[in-house]
Amino acid sequence: SLIRLTFERFLHLCPAENIFIVTNKQYAGLVREHLPELSDNQILTEPSRNNTAPCVAYTAFKLQALNPNANLVVAPSDHIILQEKNFVDTLETALEFTAGNDALVTLGIQPSRPDTGYGYIEVQGSKFDVKGSEPGENGVAVSVSPVYKVAAFREKPDQATAQQYLESGNYLWNAGIFIWRVETLLKAYQQHAQDIHRILAIGAPKYNTPEEQAFIDEAYPTTPSISVDYAIMEKADNVYTIPSDFGWSDLGTWGSLHAESDKDEAGNVLQGEVMAYGVKDSLVRLPKGKLAVLGGLEDYIVVDEGDVLLVWPKSREQEVKKITGEIEDNKYL
Repeated sequence: SLIRLTFERFLHLCPAENIFIVTNKQYAGLVREHLPELSDNQILTEPSRNNTAPCVAYTAFKLQALNPNANLVVAPSDHIILQEKNFVDTLETALEFTAGNDALVTLGIQPSRPDTGYGYIEVQGSKFDVKGSEPGENGVAVSVSPVYKVAAFREKPDQATAQQYLESGNYLWNAGIFIWRVETLLKAYQQHAQDIHRILAIGAPKYNTPEEQAFIDEAYPTTPSISVDYAIMEKADNVYTIPSDFGWSDLGTWGSLHAESDKDEAGNVLQGEVMAYGVKDSLVRLPKGKLAVLGGLEDYIVVDEGDVLLVWPKSREQEVKKITGEIEDNKYL
């Protein structure tokens, strides 16, 4: 599973007892099934879906109680990393930088195409070494590592803007992989996301005790639902990035799953029982026991999740999130 691969990848960076998983309560059993090495204290369960800012803050408060000097890496579990050594080396560079600087670091992926499915990071021109100093006289610096100040975060662009970003050379894909010291992060919450900080700080004496879950069950749903990107990263002025290349893909999109999967001679990724006639460059994903007969589709996503059947042009995948919201708002499920 992807979560198992992510767990094993981080074993190259730290011991198993230093790896924590944050998940919704309903998936805790599944996490234990895939990662039996973890103790209950290493699985943080959210009682509600409040986006990433509250869950990152919860993790930070919990780890602060264990080790106030902890360095923290936050990474999704659905990413493909093909070059694991490069990935670990990049994280070690980031950890060295955050250990010596009051910095929030996000990894940026060198773009290989004008992709409209990712947010972008605009970088400033100057490099920083791991001490946080800028290049010296004549632009020369000793022992410079590729850490850059972030100029701005950009929303998912249209095709023309994505092409401009690619050609400019100073934009990176936002991978959603973050590195920071717990102390630095919580200081940023105190400054930029006071409500989240105030609500979760109350539980400081209860983290890593039998009282933790009861506190989280009561307090967590009252936190604002907002991403850590919006709550912290786009507001803070001590944000840095490392341009990275380690064979990355975000399988949070069906298009990226199609791009990274093995394909048949027509460019299709067919997962399940499929009879395909004149189908090209499409992704078809079916549950066990379901047969699909498809004809004349090109560049489509066909996904049957039981309650919902999605048939959608792959080039317009970014619209799916909006449609999903409409389904939930209208209580179709």
